[in-house]
Amino acid sequence: MLTRIALAFMWLLQLLPLSLLAAIGNGFGTLLYAFGRARRRVCLINLAHCMPELSEGARVALARRHFQAFARTFLERAILWWGSPERIRRLVRIEGMEHFDAVRAGPLILLAPHFVGLDMGGVRLTLDIDMVSIYSKQKNARFDAVLYAGRMRFGRLKLLSRQDGVRPALRAMQAGLPFYYLPDMDYGQSESIFVPFFGVDTATITGVSRMARLAGARVLPCITRMLPGGAGYVLRFLPAWEDYPGESVEADTQRMNAFIEEQVRQMPEQYLWVHKRFKTRPAGEASWY
Repeated sequence: MLTRIALAFMWLLQLLPLSLLAAIGNGFGTLLYAFGRARRRVCLINLAHCMPELSEGARVALARRHFQAFARTFLERAILWWGSPERIRRLVRIEGMEHFDAVRAGPLILLAPHFVGLDMGGVRLTLDIDMVSIYSKQKNARFDAVLYAGRMRFGRLKLLSRQDGVRPALRAMQAGLPFYYLPDMDYGQSESIFVPFFGVDTATITGVSRMARLAGARVLPCITRMLPGGAGYVLRFLPAWEDYPGESVEADTQRMNAFIEEQVRQMPEQYLWVHKRFKTRPAGEASWY
């Protein structure tokens, strides 16, 4: 019942102008920060390790802004789920399309780090581009169904489970579908190697390097930024990486983390700090959380 009420509330929210929806999201984020003790703790621990140069007060202020951005984009997903294609095009502007056009003819990995606007960029792309991506099933079945349907509204999108392995994604890329890939979460030690991220040894999956090698794919960074004041989002394609893959999987994975760190420093409040990114630690090192 609670899920139905929440989804009905979300449906009503998509009728509001974006400026008002953004203000509601900021207020909701302030409440989440105040009452979401567990995720607030995760966020502050991540920031303390990754940005020790900031004072404690500065990290708290950054965490508050992150919760506001996170809440905003969660509520604004209502537009993705029920809004018109025209409104979604207005919501998310695409820049750097010439970089996509330069490499679209061959196998292609769209590198999409976990910024809060990730879904905004992904759904916006499906209005113009057929793609393949990864989907994680949600615990709440009703919410999972709405989220899945929202992502599948447009185009010829192929959603794969992480448990499917890499072969279906490779086949899709070789068939001409760009792979919208989210490679910067902690999936455990069995699938990862430890490479630096913000100066921390971080368990990082090697999928970008391995699939680029197997498929002969280019890697094209794809970053979605939330704009201030309810002005929407910008999805920006950056130039495809040259000399990639490189000398080793480890070097490639370290290059990926260095690139993501550079992007995070440009808009730190929008990175997914509430995720336990450093849950997997090297042998003998105590858990952070």
